Formats: sequence, structure tokens, C-alpha cells
Amino acid sequence: MLVSIFKVICFCVLVSCNTKTADFNITVNKNIVYQTMKGFGASDAWRCQFVGLNWPEDKKERIAELLFSKEFDENGNPKGIGLSFWRFYIGAGSTEQGRNSEIRNEWRRGESFIDADGNYDWNKQKGQQWFLNKAKSYGVDNFLAFSIAPPVQWSLNGKAYNSDLKSGSINLKADKFDDYAGFLVEFLKHFNAKGISFDYLSPINEPQWEWEKKTQEGTPATNKDILLISSLIDNYIKENNLSTKIVIAEAADLRWLYSDYGKPKRGNQIDYFFNEGVKIENLDQTITGHSYFTTWPIDSLITIRQKLHKKLVKYPNLDYWQSEFCILEKNNDIEGGRKRDLGMATALYVARVIHADLTLANANSWQWWTALTNADYKDGLIYLDTGVKKNMHNLESLKFDGNFHDSKLLWAFGNYSKFIRPGMIRVDSKLNTTLNLKEQYDNLMHSTYLNKETSELISVVINYSNEDKKVNFKNFYTDKMYVTSEDKNLEKVAVNNENIVFESRSVSTVIGHLKK
Repeated sequence: MLVSIFKVICFCVLVSCNTKTADFNITVNKNIVYQTMKGFGASDAWRCQFVGLNWPEDKKERIAELLFSKEFDENGNPKGIGLSFWRFYIGAGSTEQGRNSEIRNEWRRGESFIDADGNYDWNKQKGQQWFLNKAKSYGVDNFLAFSIAPPVQWSLNGKAYNSDLKSGSINLKADKFDDYAGFLVEFLKHFNAKGISFDYLSPINEPQWEWEKKTQEGTPATNKDILLISSLIDNYIKENNLSTKIVIAEAADLRWLYSDYGKPKRGNQIDYFFNEGVKIENLDQTITGHSYFTTWPIDSLITIRQKLHKKLVKYPNLDYWQSEFCILEKNNDIEGGRKRDLGMATALYVARVIHADLTLANANSWQWWTALTNADYKDGLIYLDTGVKKNMHNLESLKFDGNFHDSKLLWAFGNYSKFIRPGMIRVDSKLNTTLNLKEQYDNLMHSTYLNKETSELISVVINYSNEDKKVNFKNFYTDKMYVTSEDKNLEKVAVNNENIVFESRSVSTVIGHLKK
């Protein structure tokens, strides 16, 4: 008798647990569609040059697997995050200048494929080329080449950084615009012949900054400069029958895309470049911007992207990519960029930025700044160090070998990049809640994507709160779920279709299909 009573009690407890009213309900409507996704990516800037050139093969191979692999291990867990965009940095030649470049940190200099006499050396940037070839071998979908500064021999001051703070114009001699455009297209031609066709070329990066600090390569540029260079590149692309598209303008702050924001010659870039008077055949119908300094407080994260979207709807054929981000601005959640963080705090902060860019500004590509970092900073997906506590970031020894560490950020990014593939469409999904948008950004966020070929639905759910949340997908049947949390790295977990529990401080990807 006691055993029977015990069984009944246990059954009731289980039923109560499994049927408890969900904290949130989500309803998916695949008939309301938003942007078609191009993919998720990162750049090889700076750090790949030494790791790809000098590090032991087994370590390089594992780093490449973490970044590019789309495969699963024997337990059904992803081996990597399956990036679908890879950004290749075209250096300006500060490496060849050495100390005369005045950029003290070797890791922030770049080699150049062309010298002062106009000779090309395609063995330059060999470490970056190693990663480029690995990205191709793993089947990365999109390749983008980007330039931060013109080759030093053509710059006004003979340097890869800028020393003229007055004009805001590009650090390039007036008679070298055509040479610069020709150089970039020669780069495209070379790699196209080697079997790597760059889908996109971005000739100018963050033109609103003055780039006067001697810390890395970079140049300002006016909208007029960018338009001229793009026109010249367009001519060379047509002459050489290349398929590469030009993407602009890598705005340093999203506000420069839709307003002058204090720099009229370098702002209002959507209106400037995509009005009816601009006729550049190979200019992609895409505007690119960086989410730096627009993510805190949460009110700014939301309103800036709403304003950007308001501008974008006036250009219905124009796509928007968030093409570079890492932690720079100070905030209450993770303080700021200094001090690396391999844990969930930074991963969640970035996931929230991704969510805002995808759902408020309808970004159809989201790209992280640099895949690897050797710095004590929140700017990498994979972190490098010596393993020696007293000298963790020794730049000389790290050129040849060291330790590497994945991060929760890597895996949380993978919740998007691994499963939301190019060609998928973001569809409408409603969260029933009394929370306003700002409150949701400290609680539960989600977005849903449709794979038209398989009819699968992929929903990414961010639980920013310190409590587990039960969610009922009203018309969505779940097949699989992958979780990044304090103790999980994009781990496959069992899922209960009635009320799915999303762990506190986690990013989860749910894969399923609509109920019939």
C-alpha cells in the first residue's frame, strides 16, 4: 500500500513538473519573412600572420577546426562553429618598414604584396594564406578581402597610419588612386587563379576615424574618396571579368550610416552611396557598419538600430551587414574591453548585440573582428598565451608557439554560425510577455530562421537572466537542442517538447519543425 502511494506521489510530482505553466510562449509564423541570411564570420587580422606561419601543425589544425568545421563528434556535439564568412586582411607594408613604421607592436603591422618598385611577392602574408586555404578546404561559403590603408609607398606621409588630422581625406597621394585600385584587383586576380575567388572586396575600413595613433594601420576617407576608389575598382573588375562585388562602407559607428553624426563628409553613408545618381556596376547592394560604441546602455542598443532600420526601409533592395565588432565601450555588465574573459559574461553580452542587429536592424550577416587574439582583451574568439603566468602575453615567443583556448564567446557565436546557414530566412516568431523590449534584453530573447530546403526551423534563445526559464513553443516541434552555458560548449542536450527549460545565463539553439 505504501509503495503504491509513493508511486502516485512521484507521478503527480513529475506531472506537475512537466506541465507547469511556461514562463514564456513562443509562436512561429513562417509566412511572415524578413531578411535572407548571408552568414557569420570573423577576420584573420594580425594574429593569424604568425600562428599560420610558425605554429606547430597540430595546433593550427585544431584552431582551424574550431573556426571552420561543420562536422559533429561521436556524441553529436559540433567540432567547430562552422563560420560561413572569412575576412582576409590586405596589409599595407608596415611590416617591411619595421621600426620605421612607428607601429611598435609587430602583431599589429601588416605585410604588403607589392613593393615600392611595383613588384609583387605572393609569398607575403603566408600565415594568413594558411588560414585562407584551410577556410576553403572546410567549405566556407563567403570570402571577403578588406583593406585598412593603402600601401605605404603611395601614402602622403609614407606611413600606414595617418598624420593629417585636418582634412579627413584618405592618406593617399592624388596620383595613386588608380594604382591603389589596380593593386586591389591584382590581389583578386592572383587568388582567383589559385582557386580562391573572393566574393567581396571592402576597400576602406572605418573611414570616420582619423587613424593618427601609431598603433596600427589605418586611414580616414571621405565619402567622395570611397566613391572614387570604388569606381576605379569597378572598372578593373569589369576589365578582368571578375565576379567580385565591392562592399562599403565599414562605418566605424552605425550612426554614420543614417546621419552625419558630426562628420558630414563621412556620414549619411546610406543616402550618399545608394542614391539613384551612383552608377557602379559591381557595387553590391549592401551597406556595412560596425556596432562599436552603440551597445550600451540598452536603450542605445535598441534605439540606434531602430533608427538604422527606419533609414534602411527607404531602400528596400539594400542589405545591411554588421561587419566588425568586439568589446570596446565601457558598460555595467562586463566593464569594457580590457582583460580577456573566456566565460559566459562576455558571451552573453555579444549574443545580445547579435540578437539586436539581426532582429532590429535586420542584418543578414554578422561578423566578429578577429578570430584569434594574443592580447589581454575581449577581442578574440580563440585566445593565445604562453602559459607562463608571469609572462602570459610575450609577443616574441608567441610568434612561434603557445597555448590556445576556446571561449564561451566562440561557442555562443556558434549557436548562430553553426546552424543559421547562408540562404536561410528569418521568420516571424512572437514571444508572449508583459515585459517591454528593454526588459526582454535582460531576460529572454529569441529569433527564428527557416531552412527552405528542409523546412527545418532554427530558433536561437538567449537567457540573460540568473534563473532557468520554461518556454512552450506553441506550434513548433523540437528535434534537437544545443546549449552554451557555464558548463556546456554548444552541447547537444535532450529536449522536452512540452516546456523546454533554458538554463540561466545561456545561449541555446533549438532545431525543429512546425506542428501539423
